[in-house]
Amino acid sequence: MSKGIYVATLEPNSGKSIVVLGLMRMLLGKTAKVGYFRPIIEDTENNEMDNHINTVLSYFDIDINYKKTYAFTRSEVLNLYNQGKSGNVIDEIINKYKKLEKHFDFVLVEGTDFSHENSSLELDLNILISKNLGLPVIIVSQGDNKSLEEIVDSVQLAHDTYKEEVDVLSIMTNKIEANLVTPLKSQLQARINNGTDITVIPKIKSLANPTIKEIVKTLNGDVLFGKDLINTQSENFSVGAMQLRNYLTHLKENALVITPGDRADVILGALQANISKNYPKIAGIVLTGGLIPEPPILKLIEGLSSIVPIISVKGGTFAVTNEIGKIKSRIYAENIDKIQTSISTFEKHVDTEKLANDLITFESEIFTPRMFQYNLLQRALKDKKHIVLPEGYDERVLRATTRLIDAQVVDITLIGEEDKIKERLTKLDIALDISKINIVSPTKSPHFEDYAQTFYDLRKHKNVNLQMAKDMMTDVSYFGTMMIYKGHADGMVSGAIHTTQHTLRPALQFIKTKPGVNIVSSVFFMCLEDRVSIFGDCAINPNPNAEELAEIAISSAQTAKDFGIEPKVAMLSYSSGASGKGADVDKVRTATEIAKSKMPNLKIEGPIQYDAAVDLRIGKSKLPESEVAGQASVLIFPDLNTGNNTYKAVQRETGALAIGPMLQGLNKPVNDLSRGCTSDDIYSTVIITAIQAQDF
Repeated sequence: MSKGIYVATLEPNSGKSIVVLGLMRMLLGKTAKVGYFRPIIEDTENNEMDNHINTVLSYFDIDINYKKTYAFTRSEVLNLYNQGKSGNVIDEIINKYKKLEKHFDFVLVEGTDFSHENSSLELDLNILISKNLGLPVIIVSQGDNKSLEEIVDSVQLAHDTYKEEVDVLSIMTNKIEANLVTPLKSQLQARINNGTDITVIPKIKSLANPTIKEIVKTLNGDVLFGKDLINTQSENFSVGAMQLRNYLTHLKENALVITPGDRADVILGALQANISKNYPKIAGIVLTGGLIPEPPILKLIEGLSSIVPIISVKGGTFAVTNEIGKIKSRIYAENIDKIQTSISTFEKHVDTEKLANDLITFESEIFTPRMFQYNLLQRALKDKKHIVLPEGYDERVLRATTRLIDAQVVDITLIGEEDKIKERLTKLDIALDISKINIVSPTKSPHFEDYAQTFYDLRKHKNVNLQMAKDMMTDVSYFGTMMIYKGHADGMVSGAIHTTQHTLRPALQFIKTKPGVNIVSSVFFMCLEDRVSIFGDCAINPNPNAEELAEIAISSAQTAKDFGIEPKVAMLSYSSGASGKGADVDKVRTATEIAKSKMPNLKIEGPIQYDAAVDLRIGKSKLPESEVAGQASVLIFPDLNTGNNTYKAVQRETGALAIGPMLQGLNKPVNDLSRGCTSDDIYSTVIITAIQAQDF
């Protein structure tokens, strides 16, 4: 079941508020705890609340701190994008949304307003946000002053654009002339014939008309009378420029009277008509020209038992009338009539039972790298671990350490001389507070002698003497690994400047493998655009035999499960199914059978080609009965040559983030880095190591 829904629009003034208010009413009828979130809001003046947020929170009495209901203002987002920090925007939006998700049964997310000129950026941003939150989308459009062809074309384009990246649950088109509702719905259903719900909502005149409050704000007017009635809504307006006897015949129900401020006859006549049984009620009076009636007239008005809002504005009658005609009315918290009209309109035209059922049964298969990284960080934070980084002078290590400490996700020990590390930090202008980390030099450590003795006891059967043990403990990899063995650290990450052999040798010598595990292997978490796949083994074993390949597959499947990825294992080869012959493909076929015999419930397929493993169309054509073909999440390569080259090719050609390698099978977590790694790679690998350590 989805825990949220994303409401996105295509253009300004789409009537999105009708959908949001109607959805909120529907959701509150299904579950008690519904949250509300706007990833990006408009910039406001004088720290005012965002109008959308204020309206929803106040009308539905939702208990959320205002600061938790949004992530950024528009200007903050543009500033971060200009600095090349677009990733920070998505990370913070995910973080804010997930906090609400924890406290509410369901969260309604409202996208941006398209109130500025850069609509292409907004479209991309709304798709990106909904995708990274893993939410189905309701697309809202409007058809005011458009032909049927224009509406259908724009809606289909939007649907197709969103559908490439996210799940589109429903399309709702607002502001349609009543006689066009049925033909438009038929055309949209014919054009978008894939089960997506299509709703067409007719134009509701009362929702389009401005209130007196909106007129006051737009024209910077002064309220002379009826301040408590300024939320009154006008249904039409007329100019009082002719003689009163002629003007009265033009009055309509809930009309707004626009007249120069010195036309006492029209003012008093309109007020009298308002209380007369023979004339319609009026919504209010706008006095133009900055003119205010003389004191005797004001006194007369003040003494009337029934009053309407009367406001004074600057500008000529003609100009003011044009400005009022151009006002795009909004729904706001105090305008209860419009809110209730919006909700009733939604309930009348939307099949709420079907929509609610679609939400209940919806499950997203999208799992983006940003979502994966967020989940990693949250898991690491639940049980803080201590990670040792032996390469304490490396710039990338120092920068990653700064980020890790700022996130308070792990405790860190850097191996090196404290003075030299301080010197490096100053030279590189890295703002790492060393009071928050542990720095240790092997030979100066109070544990040095104990570590050397322990190593001697563990390795004396290999002809290691005590002096040799002391020499080995001066090596940063041996010292860091011994910290883990002795329980002074929970895991180690190295390899930024050392070889894989240098990093792993001490771990294999005395950390050793888990019971029942015969081979240490590695995986990369390949963070592709719309999914996270596990590639193994791409770093350790040059040419595993069938038994070893099966064990790598089983270990990798368990890793996938441990990190929240459903394991669907593809045993890769140059052929799929029973078609191929030869020693290499036979090895993969045998490895698959061994893995199946050891884990009968494991979803595994092999031999299978890479394209058949990841492309649903190709997979179904080659292996139509397979549970794995076209949807593999764990890809096991037959040898190191294939695996290492493939992961690097995918990384470089697609821009995928490759996290790892993460080692599998050791008694305590030790992970190796590529010497071409970045500080981001180190950051991610440390977090993965910390999560591994939670299981020991």
